[in-house]
Amino acid sequence: MVSPDFSLRSLILLLLSRQLFSSLDTIKPNQVFRDGDILISKNKTFAFGFFKPGSSVQSYLGIWYNKIPEKTFVWVANRDNPINNSSGVLLINRSGNLVLLDESRKVQVWSTNVSSKTSNIAQLLDSGNLVLIGQISQVVAWQSFDYPTDTLLPNMKIGMDLKTGLNRFITSWRSGDDPGTGKTIYRLDLSGSPQLVIYRGSTKVFRTAPWPWIWVVGDDNSGMYNATFDNNKDEISEWFTMEDPSIVMHFVVDESGSLKRLAWDDQSRQWNKFWSFPMDPCQRYGYCGAYASCTPGSRNAFLCTCLTGYEPKSPRDWYLRNWSDGCVRKRNLSMCGNGEGFVKVGQVKLPDTSVAQAMMGMNSEQCKQKCLRICSCSAYSAMYTSERGDVCLLWSGELMDIVTYPDWGLDLHVRIDSIDLAEKKEDFFSKEGKLVIPLLSVGMVSVLVVTILCSQLIRRRKYKVHQDWGQHKRVGNILAALRCPKGISTTYNLQEANSHVDLPIYDLRTITEATNNFSSTNKLGQGGFGSVYRGQLPDGQEIAVKKLSKDSGQGPMEFANEMMLIVQLQHRNLVKLLGCCIHKEEKMLVYEYMPNKSLDTFLFDQSRKLELNWRRRYKIIVGIARGMMYLHQDSRLKIIHRDLKASNVLLDVTLNPKISDFGMAKIFEGEQSQGNTRRVVGTYGYMSPEYAIFGKFSTKSDVFSFGVLLLEIISGKRNNVDFREDPSLNLIGHVWDLWREERALEIVEPSLKESLLSNEVLRCVHAGLLCVQDRAIDRPTMSEVVFMLGSDTNLPPPKQPAFFLSTPIDVDKWIIGAKQCSVDEVTITQVNAR
Repeated sequence: MVSPDFSLRSLILLLLSRQLFSSLDTIKPNQVFRDGDILISKNKTFAFGFFKPGSSVQSYLGIWYNKIPEKTFVWVANRDNPINNSSGVLLINRSGNLVLLDESRKVQVWSTNVSSKTSNIAQLLDSGNLVLIGQISQVVAWQSFDYPTDTLLPNMKIGMDLKTGLNRFITSWRSGDDPGTGKTIYRLDLSGSPQLVIYRGSTKVFRTAPWPWIWVVGDDNSGMYNATFDNNKDEISEWFTMEDPSIVMHFVVDESGSLKRLAWDDQSRQWNKFWSFPMDPCQRYGYCGAYASCTPGSRNAFLCTCLTGYEPKSPRDWYLRNWSDGCVRKRNLSMCGNGEGFVKVGQVKLPDTSVAQAMMGMNSEQCKQKCLRICSCSAYSAMYTSERGDVCLLWSGELMDIVTYPDWGLDLHVRIDSIDLAEKKEDFFSKEGKLVIPLLSVGMVSVLVVTILCSQLIRRRKYKVHQDWGQHKRVGNILAALRCPKGISTTYNLQEANSHVDLPIYDLRTITEATNNFSSTNKLGQGGFGSVYRGQLPDGQEIAVKKLSKDSGQGPMEFANEMMLIVQLQHRNLVKLLGCCIHKEEKMLVYEYMPNKSLDTFLFDQSRKLELNWRRRYKIIVGIARGMMYLHQDSRLKIIHRDLKASNVLLDVTLNPKISDFGMAKIFEGEQSQGNTRRVVGTYGYMSPEYAIFGKFSTKSDVFSFGVLLLEIISGKRNNVDFREDPSLNLIGHVWDLWREERALEIVEPSLKESLLSNEVLRCVHAGLLCVQDRAIDRPTMSEVVFMLGSDTNLPPPKQPAFFLSTPIDVDKWIIGAKQCSVDEVTITQVNAR
């Protein structure tokens, strides 16, 4: 309880000298605010006043939603110092502070306690923030957002102000009747690399992915809000903003130890819970103990797995499914300059970073070498962020709270001793020179069956292989369908090989029934490969079936290529492959169903394009860029897509983009940066000049395609088709002309005029022009593009783009022997003379 700084007589004299309060959004120095008075924000969004929670007879001063019938409190001033009955009085004293008095006890129970020494007023804003500001200077001396209780509102920060030392965090109420400080705390842990942590008392209950965050674990925000993280010399903090201000949403911690995201539903007249952390066992902090990884929804009853080089600390408890003791090293070999190395654990929520150190400007190899030089370093992770560039995380302590996910996460490199390292280096070829392919079951075929046999095996003819075709008939069908050379067979090792990705095989009957015998009413679209059909499996899951046409230019090679790549690539902006179906000459790929089809069905449709406001288009641009950055830099394989275009970007139910169609993709090995081909594939209009004319492709070819697609998303026009009336220009040329005349905003789709942010649009146009520059060396990388889109740094001036010509181009003169080229969206395959 705060010590009183007044006598009863002085209080009476003070109150008598004040004017009574009138119900507005502001308290002035000459007004008294009593129990029963209410502040209402300008747009009537929030209310401020005295309240009695639940069945309590004691009174509190706080803020709640004004328009929502279910009274929901978001901030409390005197949460640990309640007022008896209705004896509360709030006023601004002579030092400019808000002061809350309990008349019945003649005491001061709360104050803003700032040394402003100016005449201030208190105002309730529509954000839910109560501010104390100078009447003349308008400088904010104090705000309730700096002292949250149990609720995070949009634009309310959580974290540390490094200039003032102010630490913002939220704590639960004790109960529904008592808003006093509870035991559940949600705060930013600044030891090591920052991470948001839920504590129950002093015990960690849950933590987010550590900085540099990709996104909050398990939080699909469905395009509702954007989270922002600042880590600079002034502050380390996180906050969120709403994409649609009409949605009423907040985060709240409760006494049970949960963090919830709630949104108000006007129709049901209730708060809908979108999620609550922790949601499953793997999200409970340290569920598997140290040096172990937890896999949510694992088909195996064992959710926990020891990392390579480690074994259960308590084997009996471990196999009784009590994993809390975690794992320990298998052997006590020195791991300090003794031939040790690293094993990669992919797609994980990185371990607890309270024992980690973040180092800027250090790439993956530098990060690895730094960890090797530090004997106590147990693991490292290297990544690229748009805010800081290359970031290296080094752990010097227990690796705790690792979670493995199927479709997102970062790579963790765990330090292992020389014996384990030697075992990991053994490849799939046995000592006798026979190819050994792991197979978990007859129904689940390792993707290596498809890829190694039809590519590496043919290339490495020295290896002799055998197989019992009768035992694995379905595998034999795959090999036959892929037209592997006769006489090539395989030897299968039926031992478990958990390190390999397995692809479900669907039988033809299942797919036929799912698509209603490939009914025309189920047909979603068609391309150079064949047709795509919508279907529904017996368990209710909706699928998209890509059926390879017998007459397609894309044959077994492209089919195997797509299977090999997509099944190994996991990213939120890449389409997910569910399985395949091969029956005689029939070859099909089964994908997750995208209800909104492809991006081009929105961009170039006069009615549907209205659904894509600027905010959504910008999210699509950034999502595609991140997906391409993953392919080029962050995935296990360096992938060149070679056919990025609007029709190959699918949109899920919330219009999040997912890159598809990897039939034309190429893998780059090691440090390879460029490839040549006589077989030019892709779509004219999206092809870079060095690829279309000379068959040279690289990551910069994809960057060119992305640049074209970016300009199409902004303008709503196709690169070639919409400029046929002016054969000297395409979209790129048109944008370049407007850019030089400082009229670039004129390219924007007319329906976006009200929703666009001019600076953001111009930045995107600028980035797009940098991507389509004539020389590949002048174009940025996709990681640089992602940085450009998400920062405010100055960009270099673009040079004249490719295919900007003063006279029409005769492609037939450039591509010798080619047929007349197409300018539509159909993928082409063309053999060029060299």
